[in-house]
Amino acid sequence: MQKPLIGITTRNGKDSDGHPLTALQHSYVNAIVQAGGMPILIPTILAEEDFLDLYSRLAGILFTGGGDISLDYFRGENHPRIGEVDPNRDATEIGLMRVAVSNGKPVLGICRGAQVMNVALGGTLYTHIPDQVKGALDHAYPGDLRRTLVHPVNVSEESRAAEIFGETFLSVNSLHHQGLKDIAPMLRVVGHAPDGVIEVVEIPDHPYALAVQWHPEWLTDQVPMQRLFKSFVDAAAK
Repeated sequence: MQKPLIGITTRNGKDSDGHPLTALQHSYVNAIVQAGGMPILIPTILAEEDFLDLYSRLAGILFTGGGDISLDYFRGENHPRIGEVDPNRDATEIGLMRVAVSNGKPVLGICRGAQVMNVALGGTLYTHIPDQVKGALDHAYPGDLRRTLVHPVNVSEESRAAEIFGETFLSVNSLHHQGLKDIAPMLRVVGHAPDGVIEVVEIPDHPYALAVQWHPEWLTDQVPMQRLFKSFVDAAAK
């Protein structure tokens, strides 16, 4: 049986000589491989007709973490901490998210990917949680803290996410300064941090559309995170 092709979105950067590159952390690739999928990197510099051609060959798409989404796509408060905005990546990911949701192709969003899902479908973001969410926890643990468990997430019992994770109380890492604010009409909020920041959303009527705000690709030693990636790849295989 052939492994399902899983497209993984990438970031744009530069190498040590200043040459442009397409980049992706191995943690995403490893998580998909471990779950039984065949990872395919999606460059975010393709013309629309080309990334849609690539899309047509994929069984599912993983939307990865990264920089902030341009305010051109949602009504948000401008803030000096907004950074790493990439117009090419925004256009590619928002375009892919919209068509995948419309066509029923399995999608999994991680961190920025959760924000892309909300914005692409008509929602908004907090552009800097510490200044805009009263009593917020520290949600930004950068660098080598990606495997550090910093807060719990409570998942709604009556949700597909709870069925996937196999439990409703998770311990997660955290690496973001923005978060979901006004929720797109199609999305259902099914998980929160203790401070109320939204951590899990899903589309109830979609074959598989789930997004989390933390980084499960660094926590694949946990059974619930293994179940997350396995459920996604299995849905793509169908």
